[in-house]
Amino acid sequence: MKTKIFDLILFLILLIMSVVFLFPIFIILINSFKLKFSIATSPFTMPTAETFSGFVNYTQGINNTGFLQAFGWSLFITLFSVAAIIIFTSMTAWYITRVKSVFNSILYYALVFSMIVPFQMVMFTMSKTANVLGLDNPIGIILIYLGFGSGLSVFMFSGFIKNVPRGIEEAATIDGCNTFQVFWRVVFPVLKPTAITVAILNTMWIWNDYLLPYLVIGNDYKTIPIAVQYLKGGYGSVDMGAMMAMLVLSIVPVVIFYLTSQKYIIKGVAAGAVKG
Repeated sequence: MKTKIFDLILFLILLIMSVVFLFPIFIILINSFKLKFSIATSPFTMPTAETFSGFVNYTQGINNTGFLQAFGWSLFITLFSVAAIIIFTSMTAWYITRVKSVFNSILYYALVFSMIVPFQMVMFTMSKTANVLGLDNPIGIILIYLGFGSGLSVFMFSGFIKNVPRGIEEAATIDGCNTFQVFWRVVFPVLKPTAITVAILNTMWIWNDYLLPYLVIGNDYKTIPIAVQYLKGGYGSVDMGAMMAMLVLSIVPVVIFYLTSQKYIIKGVAAGAVKG
């Protein structure tokens, strides 16, 4: 009886939390179909015959912000940044975990320590360094994202690799595999749950990131968060209808990606964070 009551209370708490988190998204969605003046006067009501704008906000937002081009740059930067993070951090974690040395221990704890350093502490130095080294472009920012995403990713991969038996790697070596083949044919397929979790976490971060692209590549290669800011007019005026529409379009790809991969999140986090 106590267990059932506890489960019911837990369900209600989680239900309330879900509503709290989903409510802002619902408000953005309904307001994206309203006239911009009705958004200011009645933001929490459903669209009516008088306030319904159809897809006007979407067409205006796409035309005024260059959304399709911004979508392309966001997609390019996100895909290649996440791919680089998964490939390089998984190899790094495997090497650190399997080869015991003082240097590897220092490298591991340095990467872990980087997770607690606020971005605001290094953003000005980083942006200046990126400019001097010629990294202020879509290719260069991928390397910067790789640096910022390495700490958490190496930590999660390392925790998972510690649970992978060495025997399967030794068996592959006996069968004639070299180090490269052992990793890609034996180790990396086993890392699939953690790799998907790392991909989801970094995709949501990079896709929605505003500050880093703004500081590094600015207006030359606008990503979606930067493009949405162009809906602000003079004297503080904002086209709220178009902004809501663009926010909906920017959220949809991440939501779809998350829903198709969510079953791996808990499994990957639990497997990758038990041992650090």
